[in-house]
Amino acid sequence: MSLTRLRAFVEVYRQRSFTTAARNLGLSQPAISQAIASLEATVGRPLFERHGRGVVPTGAARDLASDIGDRLDQAEAALAQARARSAELAGSIQIVGHPDFLAEVVAPQLGPLLESGIRVRLQGGSRTEIEQWLIHGEADLGVSSFPVTDRRLRGEQLREEGVHAVAAPSVVARLRTALAAGSDLPTFLAGLPLLSYGLDHPLIEEWLRRHGVSQDHVSPALVGQDVRSLRGLLEDGHGWTVLPEYLCRDRLESGALAEIPAPQLHTGQTDYGQPDHGKISYHLIWAPSALRQPRVAHVRHALIWRLYRR
Repeated sequence: MSLTRLRAFVEVYRQRSFTTAARNLGLSQPAISQAIASLEATVGRPLFERHGRGVVPTGAARDLASDIGDRLDQAEAALAQARARSAELAGSIQIVGHPDFLAEVVAPQLGPLLESGIRVRLQGGSRTEIEQWLIHGEADLGVSSFPVTDRRLRGEQLREEGVHAVAAPSVVARLRTALAAGSDLPTFLAGLPLLSYGLDHPLIEEWLRRHGVSQDHVSPALVGQDVRSLRGLLEDGHGWTVLPEYLCRDRLESGALAEIPAPQLHTGQTDYGQPDHGKISYHLIWAPSALRQPRVAHVRHALIWRLYRR
């Protein structure tokens, strides 16, 4: 059974469209139709039901996709890696992701790729933009703090980072004084501006939930798309936020920022010792068809090898 027919089937299954599958594979729609018809003849059962807006997979198609989909991706990635070792890699690749992570974590690791002749284009985007650009072939690889949920994409955990609730040392000193005088953390935080980096702020919500702090009175006073834009305001004593470790580690070590003492809950009592840090995972994301390009497969492998950290 030819690899071309299997790839045509998997792409139609994932896209639910002959037209989109043909475009993604660089084939004509009649070629895709012929490949599917040939595969249906081999299997002996129909694989798709044709409808006006696309196709719906049959039970046989779901079984076949479950059996071969990921294995085919792995085989094609291995072939692309083999070609990359002997092929000319020079050319460009576009990586889309959260701007601060691209700048602070990804960019410093790109030197060897640039030396090999690869030109890298970094593009900032939100979670939705990252997924859509990858699905539509407008970017080659993506980096997101959200795991893949779209069946047309694949992902692998790239890195884990601790998270810290932080503010200026003067703000944290005032907080400790207030706590010693009998105040509580929710009341104190309610009187501070919250600096966030999106209208949905899962890092902040998770920190509050983990430490038993109600979110009822927590609303962002400032929203920025790039987390780095918040650090200057924090250092000047304006508000608080929750940051991934790579964005605040050096500030905590230098004393420019201080960690907010989170409440530790013990059998009905609350104290303010060392906080139990949470974690955030970052994922490398791609469309399976992108890995047929040796350059993309090579960069994906290099980023996973250089950035993966437990």
